[in-house]
Amino acid sequence: MVKRDSSLERTPFHCYRVQWRQKLYTLGIVHGDLRLVGLSASNHRSREDSWFKSLFVRKVDPRKDAHSHLLTKNEESNLYKIQFHNVKPECLDAYNQLCEETLPSIHNDKYYPCELVGTWNTWYGEQDQAVHMWRYRGGYPALTEVMSKLRQNKEFMKYREERGKMLLSRRNQLLLEFSFWNEPIPRKGPNIYELRSYQLRPGTMIEWGNYWARAIGYRQHNSEAVGGFFSQIGNLYMVHHLWAYKDLEAREATRNAAWQHEGWDEVVYYTVPLIQHMDSRIMIPMKASPLQ
Repeated sequence: MVKRDSSLERTPFHCYRVQWRQKLYTLGIVHGDLRLVGLSASNHRSREDSWFKSLFVRKVDPRKDAHSHLLTKNEESNLYKIQFHNVKPECLDAYNQLCEETLPSIHNDKYYPCELVGTWNTWYGEQDQAVHMWRYRGGYPALTEVMSKLRQNKEFMKYREERGKMLLSRRNQLLLEFSFWNEPIPRKGPNIYELRSYQLRPGTMIEWGNYWARAIGYRQHNSEAVGGFFSQIGNLYMVHHLWAYKDLEAREATRNAAWQHEGWDEVVYYTVPLIQHMDSRIMIPMKASPLQ
């Protein structure tokens, strides 16, 4: 009779039993002595649960500063306000004319520490919409000063009253600018502008900034980068990238060219999982816009 090698009959289940038998030995349970099972097994489970949970706990490095200070140029960075006005379709022309008569007067008056960065109508995306962006040099104190002074401006209050009759809804956000982006400055046209808005997963803003600090170098070759911002008040963890192109064909060519640069594909690969939702608007500047 041929003696069978029992090692050849070992199955995964057999190995599994052996592993657990070894665990029981380490707990002090020998040959069926179950008197210590309750206490020892409970302690062991506690240790295993703690180890298992540690795999999913994200350790946070202690920081002495807010994330916004790590991403902006300095503690006195400019504050930006972006406004989205949804206009009644039949009132769009009158609304544009009203804005062109009123907004430049605030922009040009040194009494107000603010500047009109740009003002647009949405061409593709949400229709019958106007987008305005203001810059407040000096941050929140400048914003407070402007708002206080405008409440004393009778012409502006009349503008607000007339504007209210033309709107379906409106919303705004307060933004800071990324340190590695260009500061928006007036430019000659004609251009179209793309506002790409990203709703990020909470807690990923620093990671986004780290990747885009490198990525922005791939998107400067045609001077298309206008500004990059992240929200402070309004929808949080929101990022806005503003781009300028000569036309839609130039936009397509410029975006395709980015893929020819080594490293761009890696940036896209690692930043897409950070996004919960994204949106794109193609916008046409109004006559009064410093960004043409």
